[in-house]
Amino acid sequence: QVQVAESGGGVVQAGGSLRLTCVASGNQFSINVMAWFRQAPGKERELIASISSGGTAEYADSAKGRFTIARDSGKNTVYLRADNLKPEDTAIYYCAAGRIGFPNYIYDYWGQGTQVTVSS
Repeated sequence: QVQVAESGGGVVQAGGSLRLTCVASGNQFSINVMAWFRQAPGKERELIASISSGGTAEYADSAKGRFTIARDSGKNTVYLRADNLKPEDTAIYYCAAGRIGFPNYIYDYWGQGTQVTVSS
């Protein structure tokens, strides 16, 4: 099994920045992609960005510009930097780990989520 844990959420004023951290542990041999999602109240869960074990990063169109995903391959750790945060960025942010399938990635493991609240 794989355990996924994210951290780094909190309350930040509009215009501020946060860096979220996600660590995958356990049997990681089947993991070749990790990603960040978020879900705001009353809205669907949405992908922010993903990064493969080969280093290929992909971003949702809505996330380009203010969000950056990075990885530490030696620790199976990924980061999400969020800049110039806006109140509409308030959501629960989730980290997920999974496999590269076709035509879509398959996320098998999920963290508990970390709350990000952006105040006006």
